[in-house]
Amino acid sequence: MPGSVIMMLSPNVANKIAAGEVVERPAAVVKELMENSVDAGATRVEVSVTAGGRKLIAVSDNGCGMNRDDAMMAPERHATSKIREVEDIEKVGTLGFRGEALASISSVSRFFLRTRTKNDETGTEVEISGGRLIDVRDCGCPPGTEILVRDLFFNVPARRSFLKTFQTEQAHIKNMVYVHAAAYPRIAFVLKCDGEEAYRLPAAESLADRLRDLAGEEDLAHMIPFDGSCGRVRVHGFAGEPGWTRPDRAGQYIFVNGRPAAAPSVYAALNEAYPGLGEGRRPQIYLYIETPPDFVDVNVHPAKREVRFRNNSEIRQAVTEVIRGALRGGPVGMREAEPPPVTDWNTERAGACVLPSGTPPPVPPPVVFSQPELPSGDVLYGDVLSGGGSAGERGEEAKFSVAGDGLPATAPWSEFRIIGRLSSGYVLMETSGGYTVLDPAAARERVVYERLLAESAGGEPHSQGLLMPQTVELKPADAAAVLKVLPQLKGMGFGIEPFGNGVFSVDAVPDAVSGTDCREILAETAAAVINAGTRHRDLWRERAAAMAAGKAASRGAYRLSDGELRMVVEALARCDMPYARPSGGPTMIFTSNRDLDRRFGRSGGGAPGGRVET
Repeated sequence: MPGSVIMMLSPNVANKIAAGEVVERPAAVVKELMENSVDAGATRVEVSVTAGGRKLIAVSDNGCGMNRDDAMMAPERHATSKIREVEDIEKVGTLGFRGEALASISSVSRFFLRTRTKNDETGTEVEISGGRLIDVRDCGCPPGTEILVRDLFFNVPARRSFLKTFQTEQAHIKNMVYVHAAAYPRIAFVLKCDGEEAYRLPAAESLADRLRDLAGEEDLAHMIPFDGSCGRVRVHGFAGEPGWTRPDRAGQYIFVNGRPAAAPSVYAALNEAYPGLGEGRRPQIYLYIETPPDFVDVNVHPAKREVRFRNNSEIRQAVTEVIRGALRGGPVGMREAEPPPVTDWNTERAGACVLPSGTPPPVPPPVVFSQPELPSGDVLYGDVLSGGGSAGERGEEAKFSVAGDGLPATAPWSEFRIIGRLSSGYVLMETSGGYTVLDPAAARERVVYERLLAESAGGEPHSQGLLMPQTVELKPADAAAVLKVLPQLKGMGFGIEPFGNGVFSVDAVPDAVSGTDCREILAETAAAVINAGTRHRDLWRERAAAMAAGKAASRGAYRLSDGELRMVVEALARCDMPYARPSGGPTMIFTSNRDLDRRFGRSGGGAPGGRVET
């Protein structure tokens, strides 16, 4: 009989395998250590990293600390103070509970833990290297806990090789601190990267104060506070105006009982709360959900990034109704939310929805997202659609206009006649062999898109200098993405320089997007870079150009003067793909004279040459 081939893994190997689930990258270490600090009751948490966390991650707090016995036990696998029985997992009220973090981290690093309770005269230092205990000794330290993680993955070179650049890993760390600072406004946070201070956030009196410190006044100016409950679920936070969107979920921050997390039912509820958003657009929001602990299962993801609700319909109803109510009654601009009510989890409240004060009755008219009201004369870009035009030019519309010289073979017309504008905003034109209904916003979007692509591919950029340079502050991940493509952005016509810590100075923009908010354009560009990924390094240009074109084209497209409208039509005829907007929707619908004859039962055409003379 052959010998046994199944054997128990050693604790060292088991810990390294577990580290693969818990410690994906340096930011995951920062997350686990910060959450331990929060669970310890800290009111101040300081994080310091070197070389994107590869060389050093240090997290210190002023929490309860540990005595010598607890300090020696804490790095052991499955050692925890937060649960005792299996039933406790059903009602977890802390961020950590499985006792895997310190064991996993210490197994793939040179690990130092220093800690002291306020009642002990001396502290304890525990040193572990690659999962092996090196020393336990007395030390002097303030009450609280400090953990140093040096040379992450030094003993797992394959894992270390999968880390990204220092800048990318640092951006992930910044984002992790950002998220936890948003989750716990009453805790002060400090982050230092390579000795430079990235965040210094004092303890805030309110959520609005913390978000203002994190995101800036401009972001908060586009957000509406909300606070309400439905049954035993309370929902509060700040919801972006319907126009304050991104093409991804990077602007959506969701917290469940203080835990940064996500759930499919919450995303579905947000889609219901924001009906009518453009294709692929996602509202920006800071959403805080509070439920009884036994309402939510936090143990469904190895890194605890996703949660599962025991009653999805109740969560979905609460999120949808409270946010929708705030959007219906919320004015544009920042206003303070009312002090949150004391949450009382009792069965008598089940089924009762309490919406924010001043909310209209439950079934008001649906939300209407209208075009922004801008004065006419808003041109597409200087050298292609410059010039004015006025209502007095309408007398010239009876004449056919030539689309221009050197038209490509794909041109939908060589000459055209604008007949008029429909009340719906569409434009009716007579073109070669029939008539065309044009969507001017879609047409502008296609023209701007192709101009930006041409300039990003090495064409001569056309820039417009700003009267006053704009200072733009981006979130960590967005800033890192913009830095990656800074030379290409300059080639497109942006005058942009980094100031550090996610701050950029912009003194010029491409003509095609003049008048569009610089921060919005850069955030959209960052989203395009992130979503394109490393396999498609140039795909971001197309996505960024499409996003920028959509923003620029929506401004006053249905209020163009006659002269500007003719220039749009001429520019569209010169496009490589004039028939569709970048997102795929049509720019025009053509009906031929032959089709008209067939529908009317006529055997011949109209006037000679297919033109209807006036």
